[in-house]
Amino acid sequence: MKVFLLHRDRDFAIKPELHDAIFDAMVSGDLLAIFNVRRNLKREREPSSPLAPTGNDAILTQDLELETLWNAMAVGDEFLFEMAKRAVLSPLTDPHAIIYRQQVLRDCLEHPEILRQLYGLAVEALEGERKVGGLWHAIRPDSILSRSVQMLKLHVDVLKRLRQIADNQTATFRSEGFTRFFAMLRAELADDYLHAIDDHLRELEFKRGVFESAELAKGFKGGRYAVRTPREQHWTERLPFGNRSESYSFTIPPRDENGFKALEEIRGRGINLVANSVAQSADHVKSFFTMLRLELAFYLCCVNLHGILVGKREPVCFPQPLAAGRLTLTAEGIYDVCLTLHLENPVVGNEVKADGKSLVMITGANQGGKSTLLRSLGVANLMMQAGMFVGARSLSASVANGVFTHYKREEDATMESGKLDEELSRMSEIAGQITRHSMLICNESFASTNEREGSEIARQVVGAMLHRQITVFFVTHMYDLAHSFYTQQLGNALFLRAERQPDGRRTFKVAEGEPLPTSYGTDSYRRIFGVEPVRAPTLTIADPGDNPR
Repeated sequence: MKVFLLHRDRDFAIKPELHDAIFDAMVSGDLLAIFNVRRNLKREREPSSPLAPTGNDAILTQDLELETLWNAMAVGDEFLFEMAKRAVLSPLTDPHAIIYRQQVLRDCLEHPEILRQLYGLAVEALEGERKVGGLWHAIRPDSILSRSVQMLKLHVDVLKRLRQIADNQTATFRSEGFTRFFAMLRAELADDYLHAIDDHLRELEFKRGVFESAELAKGFKGGRYAVRTPREQHWTERLPFGNRSESYSFTIPPRDENGFKALEEIRGRGINLVANSVAQSADHVKSFFTMLRLELAFYLCCVNLHGILVGKREPVCFPQPLAAGRLTLTAEGIYDVCLTLHLENPVVGNEVKADGKSLVMITGANQGGKSTLLRSLGVANLMMQAGMFVGARSLSASVANGVFTHYKREEDATMESGKLDEELSRMSEIAGQITRHSMLICNESFASTNEREGSEIARQVVGAMLHRQITVFFVTHMYDLAHSFYTQQLGNALFLRAERQPDGRRTFKVAEGEPLPTSYGTDSYRRIFGVEPVRAPTLTIADPGDNPR
């Protein structure tokens, strides 16, 4: 049995960088494994670890504030948090695969109570392992068999309830994923099959004893031990003086310890193959519930986030994903999901029309919403490629082969070189990983040096990225940089500017506009200090021919 709710034809898979001890704990089926692994990792973490994140996933998480997103999706559940993290950081690049996941999520949003019921059944089935005990005592064939039979009994009870949900909900779920999933449950868990399992499990309790066969092997030792199904006795054979078939038997004296050990060994050899087969069956069913919990956890995370955003009256929509390289980006009312999760009131959304644009340069007033727009675009892309809804009224965008961020960093006492060296080093790492049709998000990059040098470095970097067919979003206060690209009248470039009212108020709207030589830093001075900045006196040099005054 396969779940196939996150992918059309395979189990959920993450990129290799995320396959760590925590993910191994997630797929183990042990409900406490994640807690134990995270606790051990926390103990091993050195207090003096560097503040700067390493690896693109860690940098992306910090720059886009993704932990805020995952915490909202998890609502305090460690398993849900880890699943949200791995799904968002393992984006899909096939638009058809994204749409497949979107359709399943639509069903989950329409029937959240059924989703929670299915998830609860998966957790209940995995809890059965703790009820019957661990493997520490199951070292003998009869112990393995007994434990496996108990596990299967618990699993079969849950499977019957899954089958009942499939019977009742087939007509109400419309997605390809759930339609196939419910059809699989009905086909694989037919009534006759479930009755046969119940009969086999009753037989495996061996309430009438173990009926074995064996052959005489070399050295006059027993071989080819096998458990047989006992022949049904006629009712006359059960009477004390009834007709009984001829048989040979022996009785072990009560104090014959060696005899009991020999009998136990014979019994163990006979049921060994049975015990292995039943244990494999129990593991197979357990793996099904493990994957069911894993894949439903993602959709449960999405339902949790959807409820929060709708409760805040924020718009959400399912975006239209398009193939990589089509240079499509049209958004209406797009906003930073992570920002709104920190605020009580809804945040301001923006309109972006960047179809056919591979460079989007954003300038304008300080504190005008430029960095917020960057985050909203980056987070929306990751959410779209995870198969989720996005924070916008509508969105149509090309998928990216990767998302990379290059943000200005604050001063760090652990840095061994200057800020410009650190910025260049990070950009060099990005250049070594980024591929064509990826997305690069830059926020005040190379502003740690003077404007002339910073602008020239940025021009070289942006030009190289555009040449490699990489889409670049760049927020900058460097007028020399923005103006130099604007004067080229590039057909693939879009220039946006944060709005500022005549009285200095910010609307947090970003609209298309020519870069200006000012970022209105005096507004920030006035807002912080409450007074106008003092202007330096103007020095005038008189012409020698003028009359002195």
